[in-house]
Amino acid sequence: MVRNPLTPEERRRGERLGALLREARGGRSMVAVAASAGISAETLRKIETGRAPTPAFFTVAALAGALGLSMDELLPRCAPAPGPAPEPTELPLSA
Repeated sequence: MVRNPLTPEERRRGERLGALLREARGGRSMVAVAASAGISAETLRKIETGRAPTPAFFTVAALAGALGLSMDELLPRCAPAPGPAPEPTELPLSA
């Protein structure tokens, strides 16, 4: 399976997530937070530094729980506001 390269926006979103998690972690050690979330400290380090910009949903959910964040708090702070919906395209009718 070939993975498509990440877009610049996907990279920025990962960086925003990492910064938010670092901020929420505060003075707690990376090892303690990672253990509380059930992940390795190296995984948390990669997420916080943006080297893992698209972590799995359940990893993010576990980190949010360990840090006392709700997923509702994370989304607007990490993802850009949705733009206008694309115009629908007309499909040719079959004869």
